[in-house]
Amino acid sequence: MLVRAIHEAALAELVDVGLGQLGMEGIARRASTAKTVLYRRWASTHELVLDALAQAHPVEVPTPAANDLRADLVAALVLLTDWMRTPAAAAVSAILAERERHPGLVEALYRRVFDPRGATFTTTVLRHYADNGRVDARRLTPITTQIGEALVFKLAIDLGRTPNAEEVAAIVDEALLPALGI
Repeated sequence: MLVRAIHEAALAELVDVGLGQLGMEGIARRASTAKTVLYRRWASTHELVLDALAQAHPVEVPTPAANDLRADLVAALVLLTDWMRTPAAAAVSAILAERERHPGLVEALYRRVFDPRGATFTTTVLRHYADNGRVDARRLTPITTQIGEALVFKLAIDLGRTPNAEEVAAIVDEALLPALGI
């Protein structure tokens, strides 16, 4: 599918050349299509990249019965560690590194990609369990909803790799569940 090839090309081009050098010509060349094809759908490289990131961003899906919070939180953080090894994650890093030069793009990244999906990889799970009376909704603060994701990123920085399954389970067992009073 052409749109998917264009999305992949946009993310790869962003990672390879950076935000400052990103252009429709490079994306078109990488996607083996004409630049005019891109402009018919996207007004700018930023619009194209945001669209590509929205399509590439995974969403955690908690168990419908809300009967295994630990497993759902572990699964959400594994989804994050898997995503961290994708071109989409590298593209997000490239955008965030340009926060001062492109604050509007960073704001749009959060508004159009992250916020509609719950803002963090565990938020959808936590809200699902709160809605089902399994977690005290008052415990879902801006801090507790970010603990799991923050620790995954911290370990990735410290270790130079994404956390493994054992480390993800420890984040859930030793930090996230206790912060929720569980």
